[in-house]
Amino acid sequence: MAVKKKSFTRNGIRKKRASNSKCFIVLAFMGLILIVMTWHYRDAIGYYFRLKSDFLTENEKITALRNFQILGTHKDKAIGFDVSEYQGNINWIAADSIEKTFPIDFVFIRATAGKDAVDKKFIENWIGSKKTKLIRGAYHYYRPNENSLEQADNYIKTVRLHKGDFPPVLDIEKMPEEQSIDSLKVGLKRWLKKIEKHYKVKPIIYSNESYYNDFLKEEFSNYTFWIANYSFFDKSIDPCWQFWQFTENGLVPGIDGGVDINIFNGSREALQSKTIREER
Repeated sequence: MAVKKKSFTRNGIRKKRASNSKCFIVLAFMGLILIVMTWHYRDAIGYYFRLKSDFLTENEKITALRNFQILGTHKDKAIGFDVSEYQGNINWIAADSIEKTFPIDFVFIRATAGKDAVDKKFIENWIGSKKTKLIRGAYHYYRPNENSLEQADNYIKTVRLHKGDFPPVLDIEKMPEEQSIDSLKVGLKRWLKKIEKHYKVKPIIYSNESYYNDFLKEEFSNYTFWIANYSFFDKSIDPCWQFWQFTENGLVPGIDGGVDINIFNGSREALQSKTIREER
């Protein structure tokens, strides 16, 4: 039995050629996108491959890469970090950059917590940071279930601010267990007013993004905000925030382990204008 040969019409050949052309165009477009992205992130990619695999896991490398990308897109902003007793002993002279690439401009240091606790490393860190060129600030960790005025007294008794330092900072991120949100807000306002009266400067408020949006954004809108948001998808600072804490896994020389990294929504010159102008 004879096998009938398949015949190809000109129309079929044209369709095949058109299909091949479409595939080529798609592949060329994808290649172009890859080239553009590689060029755009060339510094970050180069940084990733320079990281020593002996010391960092793959997840730590990816985290460091994200930090590098965000800091790289905010080169015109002032950059800083914050510490507490959990960072242990700090070599303040060595703590001059982030990821060994981006100069550090400021630091926030935990001073007190609640009505009677003082950070074990506060005095050491406060004195050590003064020996550097960093603008420094002291923050109070607010405990919602403790008396707000006693908490303010604890901060006042512990922290002596000087010309060139940041205003006092109130860290509020916990929900109350024994009171309503309205009562919490009353307590926060009492703390803020007492601190402002003593230091004669308006405090800064620190919180996470959810807490800020749900409880603070509207009622405390006349304050400067320092907001924590570690979302992988957010690449730039919100215009409504003065400071953005975008990671807790930054690498700073002189500090063992990860540390919180912050971006100020302005230049170092603008940052200077946010400091205390007269001796307190």
